[in-house]
Formats: sequence, C-alpha cells, structure tokens
Amino acid sequence: MSPTEAVLDHDAQGATVVITHRIKQGGAQAYEDWLNEIGPICRAFPGQLDWQIIRPIAGLSGTYTVVIRFDTQEHLRTWMFSTERERLVEKARPLFVDEDRFHIRTGLDVWFAPAGSVGSPLRWKQAVATLIALYPLVLGIPLLVAPALRALGLPQNHYVDTLVITAIIVWLMAYAVMPYFTRLIKRWLFD
Repeated sequence: MSPTEAVLDHDAQGATVVITHRIKQGGAQAYEDWLNEIGPICRAFPGQLDWQIIRPIAGLSGTYTVVIRFDTQEHLRTWMFSTERERLVEKARPLFVDEDRFHIRTGLDVWFAPAGSVGSPLRWKQAVATLIALYPLVLGIPLLVAPALRALGLPQNHYVDTLVITAIIVWLMAYAVMPYFTRLIKRWLFD
C-alpha cells in the first residue's frame, strides 16, 4: 500500500479516507463485484459511519472514488491497515491501472466536511469562515479567562495565559463553533 498521505493523530476524533482506483479497460463489472464484497466487511468494522462511491462517467474516466468516514482516526487506521482490507486489495490489484491510492483527511479540513459531502470548499472560503468564527473568540476569551486565572491564584504570566487561552479557543473551534457554523453557511461554502 502506498498512501499519498496518512498522518494520523490517535487522539483526534473523526477521520475520512478518500480512495481512488483507476480501473483497467473492461474491468468495471469485476470492480463493482469487488465493491459489493469489500463494502459489507468495511461497514462491519467498529466506528464506520459512512461509505460513498463516486463512479466514473462512461467514456470520460475510469476512476472510482470511495469515501469512507469513521468516528475516530484509530478506527479508520484499524480498517485501512487490516489484514481483511489488504487481502481484498490484493485480490482486486489486477484490475487497477496503478496503485491503491488513498488520502486521509484530518485536522482543520474536517471542519469543512459536513456529513454527506465529498470535497472541501475553496481555500479562500475556508479562510474567511475561519476568520469569522475565530475573531470573536480571540476578542472575548482572553477577557474571561485572564481574570479567572487570577482568581485561581495564578500569577500573571503571558506565556501561561496565552497557552490556556489558545487551548480553550482551539477546543471551542473544534467542538462547539465550527461544526455548527459550517452547517449554517454550508450553501455559501459549497457554492
């Protein structure tokens, strides 16, 4: 297996893998049969949330794209590097024009991948959305956290204050703000 990118953080939640297979001429039906075999096995793995297949357009492309979402990166890793998947990929390898390629999406890209979406919005839209969501937090959280740290008896220390404030903002962005904000602006993001 040769993943194009497989950097995993075992503690982070949620992960999506995008797998592309270019199929040799005349191999589409055999590949469809293979998908029918591997699909139920993948879906039986712990944490599997979603499985989508983007089929090639007849006469234009021979590339299949499979998008699989898991609840945790560890569950995704368990599937992607399982003996079951390796065995089934080896079985289908004669159908492939090139390697079994996959890209694991983690980190900030996940903020912009609502359920059921395949691609990410344009980078400039991601930047604008992040700025809009982040700006009020950067203004407000220090006003709340710094006095709380003083009330806890911690002496004023720019580095400690910045670390605590940054940790709170990152947590809020990942779990409280971006999942809802991206749903709210979904139409604009993916326009």
